[in-house]
Amino acid sequence: MRMNEKQPNNPLHGITLEKVLTDLAERYGWDGLAQRININCFKSNPSIKSSLKFLRKTPWARDKVESLYISTFVPPSPWGNRKSSGTKTVIPEVE
Repeated sequence: MRMNEKQPNNPLHGITLEKVLTDLAERYGWDGLAQRININCFKSNPSIKSSLKFLRKTPWARDKVESLYISTFVPPSPWGNRKSSGTKTVIPEVE
């Protein structure tokens, strides 16, 4: 997918990791981030620069930060977050 293509179902589309981290640090502070996500870059001499470096190299930590951003700043969809797996649910009939 090209960078300029629209991603209507991606709530982080167009939001940089730096903005995500800056907004979360402003909302919760570094201590609050460390309580919510247990990673050393939020505990030991935290900074935007060092945290960005770590998060860009560590997908599991970036996923946690992005999930916290979504749950904090992105309003829930009126349709919920259910994803269709393409399978049909069969409910057995009661005799």
